[in-house]
Parts: sequence; structure tokens; C-alpha cells
Amino acid sequence: MADTEAAPLTRRGIPVDSQLRVLALGSFATRFGGGAVMTTSAIYFTRHLGFSAGEVALAISAAAAAALLVALPAGHLGDTRGPREVLVWLMAALAVATPLPVLARTPLTLAALLAAESALGAAANSVRNGVIAQIAVGGRGVQFKAYLRAVTNSAIALGSVVGGAALVLDTDAAFVTVFVLAGVLCGFAAWNSTRLRHLPAYHRAEGEPRLAVLRDVPYVAVSLVTSMFALHFVAAELGIALFISQRTEVPRVMVAVLLLVNTVLVALFQVRLSRSSDSVTTGARALLRGGVLIAVGFTLIGLADGAPRWIGVVVLLAGALVHVVGEMVGSGGQWGLQMGLAPHERQGQYQGFSSLGFALIGIVGPPLVTLLCVHGGRLGWAAMGGLILLAGLVAQPLSRWALANRAAYGVTTHSG
Repeated sequence: MADTEAAPLTRRGIPVDSQLRVLALGSFATRFGGGAVMTTSAIYFTRHLGFSAGEVALAISAAAAAALLVALPAGHLGDTRGPREVLVWLMAALAVATPLPVLARTPLTLAALLAAESALGAAANSVRNGVIAQIAVGGRGVQFKAYLRAVTNSAIALGSVVGGAALVLDTDAAFVTVFVLAGVLCGFAAWNSTRLRHLPAYHRAEGEPRLAVLRDVPYVAVSLVTSMFALHFVAAELGIALFISQRTEVPRVMVAVLLLVNTVLVALFQVRLSRSSDSVTTGARALLRGGVLIAVGFTLIGLADGAPRWIGVVVLLAGALVHVVGEMVGSGGQWGLQMGLAPHERQGQYQGFSSLGFALIGIVGPPLVTLLCVHGGRLGWAAMGGLILLAGLVAQPLSRWALANRAAYGVTTHSG
């Protein structure tokens, strides 16, 4: 293990380990296609297929609910049937499902097709996270997750350029091509996944519960805290845009500027700022440091409420810069906790459960963010920062309790 930790993760920006290269390439391909679809789908569904904004919103909500239902059982399926094999089949199915929404002609059909695509994507993500946790061992799981986040952010940004080209052309053929391209890239990722080495399936002992993670109270508790911490993503992505348009005097283009700043900095510094979060103990500390920074950043952002235009621009930029540093530090902490407390042979099940919390935040987060960050103004942003900081504080004793009780819940881990 010492040799693994000492070896560099990447050389010239490419993973040294061939298996990690395979995972990175597959993720880049799917995120590139996802970025292109993300940029175009809402406009295509409304302007070209004729659905109302409300119908599209309901279809997207149905897709989110479908993803919520499959994450945990898919992770368990990967553990028990062979992670590589399950991932290949899920990605192949996703390749078929991704272009199908262009065929929707009724709101119900659109909801069903988006739900199928979302469910397959969430299932594949759960299994892939389990594969990462099993392959990137010796404290490298957090480093690789950080590297992967930088890579996928870049892929989404590049994919959005392709989507932007379709928006400029504004033809049915251009939009359909985007969806088909995304499906082809998922098909490539399915083939690419066959290059992963075989990982043995986990066989439950007699009497062992099928979904043991649900009985692992410490892990469930830690997952709830890390999900609460993840509220800052919703605040940054949704809250800032609405806040700028409704509560400030700054130019609306600042929404795009702040998004660009976040994307570039994550791509450049996420790996570096996650290096010290490779265990449960260091992950919990990183979560607290990230919480402090995010609380400061959100308080600064709130000062733009009612401020003169250029003062608003300055505090928004300052707040966004502090926030993104906290985001990168805190993300490393989240990964350290989620992977470090999970048993090696059941990583798919445990990572699938972790993703449930993030899916729930995606459902309950928007109304809470709207209430605090948009209607609440300065005090609301400070309160949102306080919630994130509270999650970091609670994680300290909670992670110590979880570590001390691993054996009591029948869990053996490789992280301290």
C-alpha cells in the first residue's frame, strides 16, 4: 500500500494506472455527450416538440424520482453480479435509451423516456463508483474522484460547445444529432468498460441482510450529513442565478462569469485540494474546513443584495472564489468519508446509498435555496452558509463514532 500511495496518480495529466485511464476515458465520453444534451434538451422539447415548460419540468421530476429508486439496488447488483459486467450492460442500455426522448410526442411518453434514461444513468453511476473504490485503493480513491471531477467538468464544458452549435443552427436535425451523439458516446463507454479487469462478485454470508447498508446506522448518519453539506451545490447553481436576477443590480452576464470561474478553478485545482482527504479522519476535517470557507463565501455573496452595481460585482466574485475553494476542499472530505467507511467488497451498494442523499437534495434543495438565498437576501445567504458549516461541525464527532463502531456493525474497512 505504501508503494501505491507514493506513486503519482497522473503523468502529464493522464492517469498512470491503466485501469484508471479506462475509467477516466469512459467518464469523459459520457459527460461530453451529457453536456451537449444538457445545453439543448429544454429548448428542443419546448420549441421543437411543442411541450410546455410545465410538462418538461414534470418529466424531469419523474426522471429524478426514477434515479432515486435505482441507485441503491443497482450498486448492490454490481457487487453481487460482478461490477465490470453490470457496468457494461448498463452503459449499453444507456446508449440505446439516450437518443429516445427525441421520439416523444406526448408528455407521458417524454416522462417515461427521460425516466428510463435517468434510471440507467444513475444505476451506471452507482456501479462505476463502486468500481472506482475497489480499483483506486491505498488512499487513491479520493485523489481519483478529484481528478475525475476535473475531467468531467471539462468534458461538460466542451460538450456544451457542441450543444451551443446546435442552438445556433436551430434545426430538428441539429438537435437530434446531439442526442444521437450522446448515445454513441455512451456506446463507446460501454465498449471501453470491457477493458476493465474482472472484479470478483461479493457473496453474502448465510443470514447476512441483502442490503446491509440500511442497517449500518453510522454510515447512514454520515451520509445524511454529507448530503446536507451538498446543499451548497444547489445554492451555487440555482440560488446565485435567481439571486442575481431578482435581488441585485449587477449585469445578468455575471451568472455565466461565475459559472466559468467555478468550472475553470475546479479543473485546475480539485486534485491538489483533495490530497489530504484520503481517510475518514482527514475527510471529516476537510469537510469542516470546506464548511467554514463556504459559509464565508455565501455571506460575501449575500452582500450583493441591494448593493451598487460594481460593489455587487466585486462581492459576488470574492464570494464565488471563496466558495469554490471550500467546494473543492469539502468535496474531498465527502469522498474520504463515503469511501473510507464502506466495506471494500460492498462499495457499489454503499456508494449507491450515498448517491440517494444527493438525489434527495436535488429534490428538496431548490425550494429551500429559493426561500433562503432568493427571498431571504443577505440573512438568507448567511443562514445557508450556517447550514453547511453545521454539517461540517457535526461530521467531526459523527465520523469518530462511525469509525469506532465499524466492527459492531460487521464492517471491515481499509481507511482510518
